[in-house]
Amino acid sequence: MLVSSMVSNNVVATNQINNPTENSKSEITTVQTDNTATVQKSEKTYTKNSSSKTTKQIVQEYFAETPILIDVASCESRFIQYDADGSVHRGFINPQDVGVMQINEKYHLSDSIKLGLDIHTLEGNMDYAKHLYNKQGTRPWEYSSKCWNKTREVALNN
Repeated sequence: MLVSSMVSNNVVATNQINNPTENSKSEITTVQTDNTATVQKSEKTYTKNSSSKTTKQIVQEYFAETPILIDVASCESRFIQYDADGSVHRGFINPQDVGVMQINEKYHLSDSIKLGLDIHTLEGNMDYAKHLYNKQGTRPWEYSSKCWNKTREVALNN
């Protein structure tokens, strides 16, 4: 695992590159100071046998504090990060939408790379979605809002 840190104006940004064989998830926080956005990631480790967890379970655990993003993942990808052939899941309408959160490469790949996040991995896709949500709320997923709003209404009425 490579860990790099930058200290500037009392803000610390940490980027972690996880060993692909490790069972972990990252959590990011965006800190805004002096018109400069900084991303902070703190690594959380799954149980040793996390391979038994489904993508849905991982997404539910990761977004437990922002359940709207669980509904978004359900509507956007049906909790699919990788297709049966091992390739990253792409959108049917727009193949530039990738992964469980259907992050659009055209608009977000460059920014995700600058933040040290790989949207083609489950962890990076969720981390970048959290970053987007912290900056813009649910606006990046407005085209699927009829689906995830309906899901939320059903849950609230039960």
